[in-house]
Amino acid sequence: MIPRILVAEDEEIMRITVLDHLRSLGWLADEASTGTEALELVKKNRYELVLSDIRMPGMDGEALLAEVKRLAPRTEVVVMTAHGSTDNAVNCLKKGAADYILKPFDLDDLTFRINRLFEMQTIKARCVSLEYCCGLRRPIIGSSAPMQKMLRVISQVALSDASVLIQGESGTGKELVAAAIHYESRRADKPYVRVNCAAIPAGLMESELFGHEKGAFTGADKPAVGKFELADHGTILLDEIGDMPLDLQVKLLRVLQEREIERVGGKNTIPLDVRVVCATAKDLAEEVRKGSFRQDLFYRLQVIPVEVPPLREREGDILELADYFLQEFGRERGLSFQLSEDARRALEQYSYPGNVRELRNVMERVTVLAPAPKIQLWDLPAEIRGGYCGVSEEDNLAAAVADAERKCIQRALKKAGGSKTESAALLGISRKNLWEKMKQYGL
Repeated sequence: MIPRILVAEDEEIMRITVLDHLRSLGWLADEASTGTEALELVKKNRYELVLSDIRMPGMDGEALLAEVKRLAPRTEVVVMTAHGSTDNAVNCLKKGAADYILKPFDLDDLTFRINRLFEMQTIKARCVSLEYCCGLRRPIIGSSAPMQKMLRVISQVALSDASVLIQGESGTGKELVAAAIHYESRRADKPYVRVNCAAIPAGLMESELFGHEKGAFTGADKPAVGKFELADHGTILLDEIGDMPLDLQVKLLRVLQEREIERVGGKNTIPLDVRVVCATAKDLAEEVRKGSFRQDLFYRLQVIPVEVPPLREREGDILELADYFLQEFGRERGLSFQLSEDARRALEQYSYPGNVRELRNVMERVTVLAPAPKIQLWDLPAEIRGGYCGVSEEDNLAAAVADAERKCIQRALKKAGGSKTESAALLGISRKNLWEKMKQYGL
């Protein structure tokens, strides 16, 4: 996105000189000869930066600064002042100006200051993303046909700013899809904010989303910026949108249509440029029929629908995901984990009602509890072992015998203090036979 700058300066030669310089650097630049004219442009357009003289006829730079911060809190303001007016410039800094520059100034110095401000905006955006989207972006793993189809849709969706509705069962990775849409879009270097609508109490959700003014309610002792404002110029993910209360659905619809918000207790609207991505495990069409979700909001959100397939429909992805998770947890523990053939076949046959999240949790559990880096069938949870080869856990004689044999060897090794010769004698087998069985069971 190309930054847009407003130059408010009553001296024509100075104004034109600065405008031509900014435009030559590829920035979009508008001009205003008075503070009043600049204020009207701020009301109509969105600016990353306002470059304003302090002394102007009508509305001066200090008054313009106050109005800009009221109407567009995310817009930075740099004031231009003569040498004799530095006290006014310092006062502007106290009231929220980002910087001031003394006239006459070098245009290269102005460029340096503006670039520094834009770099700081980028850093702030990254900090917001890290704080509100739960850490670093994770890759989407899967080579199956349904996943490749979905990835193609993501690439197409990312090119636009249209609202997206991501639907899929719990644990399928809808939040990863939302992050991929953001990071492949032109907003990738802007904030990415994730809000879990199901985790916020209904009474606090409006303030969380739209912010509030001082004194808006009991305990509101200072103004607060909402998640929509934090996501300005970027993307907001409204996760579990199906749990949003009906009264807030009306306000969200207005935000989508008017592209502006109003803080709780506030009287002024704040224009925003935010892409809205929603995710839900619920069938919103059914929720509309039941009356718990607004039909007009449903159609407004579903400009581009994205379906995330459940893991049971992703043939071939289960083992790819399992190996990825084993590598991830292995790096954390300084070990190299592998799955035995029986364990791999058992994992492939399981239906995963909890989808990818369940598989990830299973892999984390076995890397903690398994006695050896090679994961055997008996290291897997009972529900996965029980469905292996279509027989129950009790009827799977080979698995039961192997489990008992492994435990017996472990007890003998412990009793013999690790001595293989003594352990073999206790078990009544040869040392070579013991060594082969220890190798088989990864002991």
